[in-house]
Order: sequence, then C-alpha cells, then structure tokens
Amino acid sequence: MSAVQATLPLEFNRPAAPALRWADAGGTGFEIGWDHAQHRLTPPVAHLQAGSPVRQGWEAGRIVFGPRTRPATPQVRKWLQLRLSAWQRGRAFEGVQVTPAFLRRIDVPVCPIVREPLTRGTGGPLDASVDRVNNDAGYAAGNLALMSVRANAAKAAYAWDDAMRFVRQIEAGALGTIDGLEAAQWARLAVLMAYATPLPHAVAAALPMLVLPPPRLRLLNAVQCLQALLTLQFTREGYTQRIAALATLMPCTHTQDALRGLMHTLLARRIAAGFGSDQITLRRTLEDLWADPLVLRRWQRLALSLTEAQCERIAREAMRRGLAGAQIRWLPRELATEGWALESRGYVPMAQVIEPLHPATPPLVAADPHHQREPMPLGLAA
Repeated sequence: MSAVQATLPLEFNRPAAPALRWADAGGTGFEIGWDHAQHRLTPPVAHLQAGSPVRQGWEAGRIVFGPRTRPATPQVRKWLQLRLSAWQRGRAFEGVQVTPAFLRRIDVPVCPIVREPLTRGTGGPLDASVDRVNNDAGYAAGNLALMSVRANAAKAAYAWDDAMRFVRQIEAGALGTIDGLEAAQWARLAVLMAYATPLPHAVAAALPMLVLPPPRLRLLNAVQCLQALLTLQFTREGYTQRIAALATLMPCTHTQDALRGLMHTLLARRIAAGFGSDQITLRRTLEDLWADPLVLRRWQRLALSLTEAQCERIAREAMRRGLAGAQIRWLPRELATEGWALESRGYVPMAQVIEPLHPATPPLVAADPHHQREPMPLGLAA
C-alpha cells in the first residue's frame, strides 16, 4: 500500500455512522474527523457540536484506532487544516496527491514574496502559510505554494491582474503600500499567480520573471515555461554548451539571434551581480536580473517572435534532450490541472456539495471567456 493510500480511512474498518441530519454523514467531513483521530488530534471546538460530521468521524476513529495512532507532524496538522478549510468553504481539494508528504516537498525557508525567513507556529505575520496560487482553482498539486501569512493575507481573493494594478497605483505615487505590501512585493505576487493562470500568449510574454517558480508549481503558459527554462540555466555548470544547444531549437535565425542576445545579457548581469554561495542568494539574484528593463526588452523580442505552439515545442524538446535540468518536467494537459476544478472556478461541483458546519455559499459567476480558456498542456514542477 502506498503512503497516499495509507492516509485514507479503510471502509471495512469504519463503523457504520448513524443517520444524521447532515448531508455529509460518512463523507468528507467524516473523513476529516477520522483522520484527526488517526493522528490523535482533536478537531477545532466549533466542529465538536452534536451532529457534526467531523465529530462523528473523530469519535468513530477514536474507537477504531485507540492508542494505535500516527505521529502528528507539522505537515499532517497543515494537511488537516487545509482540508477542513476547503470543506467549510465548498472548495475543491484533491486528496490523492496533496498529502503531508507533498506539503513537506513544497516547503521553503524564505517567503518568495516578502523575502523574509519564514517562522513556524509563532502566530506572527512571517509564519509559513500554504495557499492556492490561482484563486479560481482548487487545493491541488501544482496550485499550492508556501508564503508568509502577511503575503497570504494581502493576496486574499485577488487575481494576478489585480496585483499588477496595485503595482501601478503604488508606482504612480498614490499609495506607499497596499494591504501591507510594497510595489516590488505585489509585482512578485502578480508573477507568481500568473504562472498558474491560463493567459493569452502576448500577455504572459510581457511579464518579467521576478519570482522563480517555487517547488512543485505547475506553469500553465508555455512562454513562461520557456522563460523559466532559460533563467534556470544559470543555476548549474555547463550553461554555455546548453545555450548553444537551445539556439538550435529556435525556428529561424531571427529567434536564434534573439535568444543569444537575451542569454548574453542575462549572463552579463549575472556576473556583475556576483555569484552567491547558497541557493537562496542565487535564486534572488536571478529574480532581480528581470527587473532590468534591457533584460525584459530582449526577452520580449524573443518571446513575441514565437507562437504559443513554438514555445511549447521548444520547451518539450529541451526537456527531452536533458537541457532543462532535473527540476523541470513536462506534464500533459489533463495531468497538469488534475483536481484544479477550473470549470467551477475552484469550487466543489454543486452535485457534490456537502453541508459543512458553517457553509460558505459560492457566489454566482457570470460567463467569463478569460476563465473558460483551456490551459496549455503544461506543468512545471520546480
């Protein structure tokens, strides 16, 4: 039995739950309570009232497991917290891939938005927080990232273009900060959210890579995958030979020249910035290169000379030839957004909606072509 399967309740061990007034009896809320008991954890007080599915599952689990429980690691506690929050708000939660082990793999020591070391369990604004990158998608692998509570609270329910609007407002001098974030921090947040948002090719091509993709994030825009692939060349030795090989994948001499111009500019700025001795410093250096207007202009010269399909082909071929590095892999369309619930904007389909303790009714959403656009068949797991 795999580790993922071992975290799920076994039906033949679970006692039959009595009929309840809750529509969720024996369902998601019950399983959340069951898994609390499996790790000898008590659900929040609000979910211990009579008739609560969480309480029913917790009580049933305590009977079955007794003292034979599993360790309640920080990742287990966060996993249960995310599931409970998603259930309360009617949000989709993909439970096969999003496990405590997955949360451990996406852990980072520094907030990618405010660039401060993350704390754990202090109750402060720099505590680590897991959130969905695309607010119109569910809690699923590829759409989750670790950031500070401060950045998460500012992000709220905004979209990537809201964040870019805040950048313009602050830079215009109207405001010094918005929701506690400065212009550079909102710009990094906008780029992060854009990765997991299907965008028109020209829009995605115009964005600088002000924050590198965090671990296990999936990039839905082919041009941004190519951008990440090129930037990450400077994280390991042998980039001169790889850049020459990447040039051969370009469709014409114009794009070959544009690629060389971009990479030479990046390298010159990289050398001028110095070579950091640790990965955190290196990532920050590479991100800051993209704040240079010349770098952005040369990137746009290349990116806007390529079509979306050409960016996809170049990225896939680079990965096939081993030019992308082990930290990047290609995922087909159906796997890249598996469990994201994009068609329902991240909510559980109405046919499956349960009755949580404090239900949050999803708002009615008018048809929006931007949200209905089918994503590129691309996932990047950094």
